[in-house]
Amino acid sequence: AAKLIQDGGILRSANTTKILGISAMIPLILIGVLPILTGDIVAAHFSPLLPITHDADGAVRYGSWDLAGWTVLAGGMFLAAWSTYGFETAVCYTGEFKDPKTDTFKAIFYSGLLCVVVYTLVPFAFQGFLGLGALIKPPVFDANGHVVEPAVYGGMLAPDIYSGMGVARVMAKMVHVGGTVGGAFVVVMLILALCLSLMTSMAGSSRTLYQASVDGWLPKYLSRLNSRGAPSNAALTNLSFNLLLLLMSDYVFVLAAANVGYLIFNFLNLNAGWIHRLDRAQQLRPWRAPTWIIAAGALLSFVNAAFMGMGADVSGAGTLRSGLMFAALILPVFVFRHYIQDKGKFPAAMMEDLGLTGSERVVKRAGVFPYLALALGALIVFMTHRLAKY
Repeated sequence: AAKLIQDGGILRSANTTKILGISAMIPLILIGVLPILTGDIVAAHFSPLLPITHDADGAVRYGSWDLAGWTVLAGGMFLAAWSTYGFETAVCYTGEFKDPKTDTFKAIFYSGLLCVVVYTLVPFAFQGFLGLGALIKPPVFDANGHVVEPAVYGGMLAPDIYSGMGVARVMAKMVHVGGTVGGAFVVVMLILALCLSLMTSMAGSSRTLYQASVDGWLPKYLSRLNSRGAPSNAALTNLSFNLLLLLMSDYVFVLAAANVGYLIFNFLNLNAGWIHRLDRAQQLRPWRAPTWIIAAGALLSFVNAAFMGMGADVSGAGTLRSGLMFAALILPVFVFRHYIQDKGKFPAAMMEDLGLTGSERVVKRAGVFPYLALALGALIVFMTHRLAKY
């Protein structure tokens, strides 16, 4: 269904996303705000501010801020990046805005602001309402001292919360609409939020694939548009690849491995800002970011690299290695497009977007600094991965 909506063009996609956004975001924001207003947030649920670990028997214990504790934090931040950085999808629509000069800034700023609000309020209210939970049932051991039934906890560590099956029920209680009707309402809201995520992801990724093809990085068939101006081939490719990933059993591992590629892409994007500022300082832009934002973005790219190096394998041994292998698959794809399809030359459309005509070339004022940034990023990933304690 999402693919058919995407094929209808940007206006149909935008209107559908708008309906889903209003239907899902307003209840979600209420879930984050109402417990604060009604006094259902318990301050004790936020202390002690320590990482959670498990002992040899699988029982939950408070850890400490040693290497193991920081590794757990990095693992959480690594996974959170996949969703919280998603507002950058707004950039994919720059070429389709009515007035890119003003609309680009508005789209990025307000999308980011919405993400900051939602991803702060909802987790804060959820933990403040539930707490980590106390031990309900201790672990059961066999005659040899092996755990045959793990311990059962309440709160955020409850089995139904961990699996996701009980989240809607708790959210209904948070806004005092418990019961069957309240639970069903929250379930519908969560489904709409999932559909919103699906629509946003497909629209953004298909346009990213399309633009990469136009710029000469990916195969040419991805740059074809249908009669309504939608990148249908790119959307179909994205859908097919996602269906293939769904066949894999460990969803968290797939998400974490894919997130390695996402953070690599994010690292390149954030550093491309200052490189472009140096190489093309006078080029007209729809919106010119202040220098301090460019610098902050470059700094945070290395923070993300540290999260990736230290936290990726929290989701499973070998996650970082698998993610790097998946990311490396793009290299033969680029070689095929650039050296076989384009005979070693970038398309005219890309050169036109850069404002270059004829034999004109970009003066590389950044020098060796981009290569030093890449080397530093790789070093940070390597060192933090070696420092991590799982």
